[in-house]
Amino acid sequence: MTVRVSRFVIHLPIVTTDLSRARVLARTAARALAFLCVDVQETTVSEAATPDVHHRVFCDRLLPDGRRCGLRADHEIPCTRRVRRRSI
Repeated sequence: MTVRVSRFVIHLPIVTTDLSRARVLARTAARALAFLCVDVQETTVSEAATPDVHHRVFCDRLLPDGRRCGLRADHEIPCTRRVRRRSI
């Protein structure tokens, strides 16, 4: 028996000073909710005045293994699955 799943979008308006900060908040929220079946890689943000213009939050490039890059959109380092944290 096959279970059919559908995609839905939750629109959650936020207030911030610019697109960059909106993307940071969206990335943080998506990663925090990943355990709830959130499609993290498809997270986008848009301005209330232009809701049809979506800005990607994560990189959309595919890695050699077929998975998507896990870095922010428009990153300047080579694509990778996970964000590398610097040790202190």
